[in-house]
Amino acid sequence: MKGVLLILGIIVLAVLIFGGQLMGQRNQLVTEKNEIESRWAQVDNDMKRRADLIPNLVETVKGYAKQEQTVIGEVANARAALLGARSKDEEITANNQLSGALGRLLVLTENYPQLKSNENFLRLQDELAGTENRIAVSRRDYNLAVQRYNTDVELFPKNIAASIFGFHKEDAYFKTTEEEKKVPQVKF
Repeated sequence: MKGVLLILGIIVLAVLIFGGQLMGQRNQLVTEKNEIESRWAQVDNDMKRRADLIPNLVETVKGYAKQEQTVIGEVANARAALLGARSKDEEITANNQLSGALGRLLVLTENYPQLKSNENFLRLQDELAGTENRIAVSRRDYNLAVQRYNTDVELFPKNIAASIFGFHKEDAYFKTTEEEKKVPQVKF
């Protein structure tokens, strides 16, 4: 009888230890998933700030560069796509389009010396540069949070907890597009 109780006690203890570890791993995955959402919210906030600055920048440039409507239209369309995005992937794609269009807009301003000396334009350009830096940091932090979470979802023994509790890899990463890798051409 003592042997059966001892074996039963060992089994109960092993189940409690395994269950405790399993719950700890689940809780860590929940924490990491929530961190991803928090990091995404910050990226989203920074991108919306940039989208709010763009109309002022575009209006300032329009006054000086009336014949450059194609680039201005690209910026407006990319901004509209960003504001209308319904998923993380759509938002990431729209953000990449907007980055390319803004790059072309800022390169375009090199052709207009009077625009470069406009106080309002310079202030907006500085605000936009600061916002771009915030976005870069937020994107990096978001990608790191996704990487940390994905690593835990795939590594043993947390992959057991992940599969039991329905955690799956997160695939929405910010990646540099081929267009963004190109060096902008400045012509004087």
